[in-house]
Amino acid sequence: MIAILTVSGLNSAQADSNPDGPLAGSPIKSWLQSLKSGKGPCCSTTAGGPLADVGWESVNGHYRVRVEGAWWEVPDDAVITEPNHAGRTMVWPVYTWGLDGPEHVEIQCFMPGGMT
Repeated sequence: MIAILTVSGLNSAQADSNPDGPLAGSPIKSWLQSLKSGKGPCCSTTAGGPLADVGWESVNGHYRVRVEGAWWEVPDDAVITEPNHAGRTMVWPVYTWGLDGPEHVEIQCFMPGGMT
């Protein structure tokens, strides 16, 4: 029998020991916490973070992101289209973990960079 656990966040290397998060005291923290996609509020179920330019791409009019070493499709309703005040591409993934690593990554929210 295989146990599967759904968890949130990017990965342990991106975890922050500060309980208020890496943007504590930032003027854009409340803006980030207010973001929502067609899939719901971004920060309510998962921790988001920036992606490097090589960590995302657009293929045939749809986005893909590289998370946990694999490419995952971004559902159209997960794309945030409002101006990006952070400037960097951001993703909020939700993981389904198996014993050997991520079984599946569902993208809750995705915000392309440079949309200011």
